[in-house]
Amino acid sequence: MRKLSLLAFLLFGALAAANSASRILPGGTSSMVKRHEEWMAQYGKGYRNAAEKAQRFEIFKSNMEHIESFNARKREYWLGRNQFTDLTNEEFNAIYLSGYKRSTSSRATPRNFRYENVSVSATNLDWRSKGAVTPIKDQGQCGACWAFSTVAAIEGINQIKNGKLISLSEQELIDCDVNGQNHGCNGGLMDHAFQFIIDNGGINTEINYPYKAADGSCNSNKESNSAVKITGFEDVPSNSEASLLKAFLWFSMAATPNFQHYTGGIFTGPCDTELDHAVTAIGYGINKDGTKYWLLKNSWGTSWGDHGYIKMQRDIDAVEGLCGLAMHPSYPTIN
Repeated sequence: MRKLSLLAFLLFGALAAANSASRILPGGTSSMVKRHEEWMAQYGKGYRNAAEKAQRFEIFKSNMEHIESFNARKREYWLGRNQFTDLTNEEFNAIYLSGYKRSTSSRATPRNFRYENVSVSATNLDWRSKGAVTPIKDQGQCGACWAFSTVAAIEGINQIKNGKLISLSEQELIDCDVNGQNHGCNGGLMDHAFQFIIDNGGINTEINYPYKAADGSCNSNKESNSAVKITGFEDVPSNSEASLLKAFLWFSMAATPNFQHYTGGIFTGPCDTELDHAVTAIGYGINKDGTKYWLLKNSWGTSWGDHGYIKMQRDIDAVEGLCGLAMHPSYPTIN
């Protein structure tokens, strides 16, 4: 049996707040106008004119009322204000849930899943505590979740295999992986990014090829300077959460309106399986009440979610997993 500590990083592709946000939101003693002003100051928000500010205030007010109403019902998870609170859900989806592009080809059933016979005995695993997770990053208004998910998985497997945690370059993928189905800030697919990195002989570091949150021209000199190489990537059997425990993968998942405002607890949906966002699995666990969950790393900065992370319910009745996260998982390999 191979030890779980030597397994590859799982990526979770298409899923779909503030650090100071709490489950108990400010009471009625503060006017909504004052709360909006405080929120603007906290996140450095500004508007072009009074008309735009009035429009955004109404959206902020509607979102805050939804957040407070939801939290009053005492769910497994709770919502809070964050940097997205003045966006409608339609605006949020268009900006931040446009980075995962489904493959145009059908997905074949994996012939061999290398971890099929691995036994998983641990009830909790958090790769952050093992030094295999770089700090939370922020993709900004660039639809590049596919690049962040790809990179996070490779950062993890490199640390596990080679003992070095190196922050790698999403921008290299955005600028250079453009001759197939990946299109920079207009979205892409992790498996194609893995293949690009293999064909390219590796990927550069974040320091040497820094993130710009925008499409750019490929810097061939930086592209040829590789810090980490992978030898391959493999799919995990679809619709099998049990298989997901045996390797660190990317997940595809479908986000919901509450995903925009998530700030803590175990996310239980509801959501469909129209995959639209990519994140990275960095662990799993069981809550005190017995609820099983996945621990996922997102790429929307530390002001979103639980300091940039989200827990999502695991082992639900639907074989696709919550929000479809078990539908198309895969992982990079270093032999």
